[in-house]
Amino acid sequence: MIEVQRGEGPIVLGLPHTGTDLPDEIAARLNERGLAIADTDWHIHRLYDGLLDGVTTVRTPIHRYAIDVNRGPDGSSLYPGQNTTGLCPVTDFDGNPIYRKGEEPDPDEIERRRERYHAPYHDALSAELQRVKDIHGVAILYDCHSIRSWIPYLFDGKLPDLNIGTNTGQSCDPLVENSVDKICGTTQGYTSVLNGRFKGGWTTRHYGRPFEDFHAIQMELAQSTYMTESAPWTYLPEKAGPTRSVLSEILQSLQTLALSGDLT
Repeated sequence: MIEVQRGEGPIVLGLPHTGTDLPDEIAARLNERGLAIADTDWHIHRLYDGLLDGVTTVRTPIHRYAIDVNRGPDGSSLYPGQNTTGLCPVTDFDGNPIYRKGEEPDPDEIERRRERYHAPYHDALSAELQRVKDIHGVAILYDCHSIRSWIPYLFDGKLPDLNIGTNTGQSCDPLVENSVDKICGTTQGYTSVLNGRFKGGWTTRHYGRPFEDFHAIQMELAQSTYMTESAPWTYLPEKAGPTRSVLSEILQSLQTLALSGDLT
C-alpha cells in the first residue's frame, strides 16, 4: 500500500497528502463536499518527479480525509488556538463538514484507521530515513506539501509562494534551514517565508532530530505556483516548469550539504 522508491542519496521526500484513494467504507459516509477531496496536495508527486538523482520517496495513496498521516497519532493540535484539521478530519479547509450527519468516525474507528493507514506510512518513512543515514551518516527529510493560496478559514490574506517550516529552527541544522531560505528568498518571481503560518507538521517535528543527524524541513507550496486552484485542479506545465527549477536547486543544495560532511 505504501509506495516507496528507493535511492542511494541522503535525501528522503515525504509525500503524505498526494493520495486520492478513499476506502469504500469511508467514502460511503462522506457528503458531497467530502467526496470532492478538494484539500488534496494535487500533483505534488508529479511536480517533484525526476528533480534529484538518487532521492528516496515515500508516498501513501490514501487521502487525508481517511486519516492525515502528517498529524500526530494522538490527534493533538499542531497549531493550538488556530483553525486546523485533525487526525481524521471532519471538516475541510474551509471549515465545512465533510461527513453525512452522524457518520463521523468515533474513537475506535480512528484507532483502526491509525493502525491500518497511519502506522504503515511512518514505519516506511522511518525505515528509509534510517537506511540512508546508515549509508551517509546523515539523513534529510524534505516533506512535500501544497495548499490553495487563499483559505480565510486557515490564514489571512494570500499565502506566500514558498513556505518553509523547520519548527522554528528545531527540526534541522541551521545550515539546512539557511540553504533553503536563501534560495527561496533570492529567486525572482516568488515570495517566501520561513516558519510563517506553516512551521512544519507532525512529520517534520517528529523526525527532525539534528542532534542525532536526522534533519527535517517542510515545504508548503502555494498551489498557484504550478496549477489551477479550483476544480478540476489542472496541472499547468508553463507554471510548473519554473517552480520545478526552484525545487531542483533546493534539493541539489541539500544533497550537496549532506554529502559535504558539514552536518555530521
